[in-house]
Amino acid sequence: MLSATDVVVGYRRGRPVLDGASVDLAAGEVLGLGGPSGSGKSTLGRVLALLHRPWSGRVSLDGSDISRFRHRTPPGTRRSVGIVFQHPRPAVDPRFTLREIIAEPLLARGEPGDVDELVDEVGLTGELLTRRPHEVSDGQLQRACLARALAPQPRYLVCDEMTAMLDASTTAALVRVVDRRTWENGMGVLAISHDEALLTRWAHRVVHVSELI
Repeated sequence: MLSATDVVVGYRRGRPVLDGASVDLAAGEVLGLGGPSGSGKSTLGRVLALLHRPWSGRVSLDGSDISRFRHRTPPGTRRSVGIVFQHPRPAVDPRFTLREIIAEPLLARGEPGDVDELVDEVGLTGELLTRRPHEVSDGQLQRACLARALAPQPRYLVCDEMTAMLDASTTAALVRVVDRRTWENGMGVLAISHDEALLTRWAHRVVHVSELI
């Protein structure tokens, strides 16, 4: 289980974005997180993805306290939680090809960058792999970002408005990929979105930030 308990966090001291937020994400669960813009959805996602350390409170991964970690998170713990952001272009190195983007976490671990299965899984075609971000569409680049997030086989995945910039067919395709990992591997998913209809269709249960405080 990936949990946040009584988390207080923000970006400027004295002005918390979240004040006492608590949430539990179970393995094999798709948990929808809704709320208006500015309510702290993405901030909570970054806390759970080990990208933003809370000022106080506890974040735990399968019973182990990981609140103190951020940039120095042990590699095994870091690989346990993946994240896909709303905007794919700022999340990638513009010098990399799509193949290099997908293989990045594998090569960082000293593993072979064999990404063919991931490429097929997210619905990319082979000729796209030699292209760089400026040569592909947002939807194609987001497919590569999802493949990159899945490459280390995380136990939990934070999808932070992953489909907000995509058309309906690409949205459905990426949701199917994530759902398959949930069914087959028991991956827990935090699906963050302002799209209530999407969350209702996708998630096993939906909560709103206001309910977590």
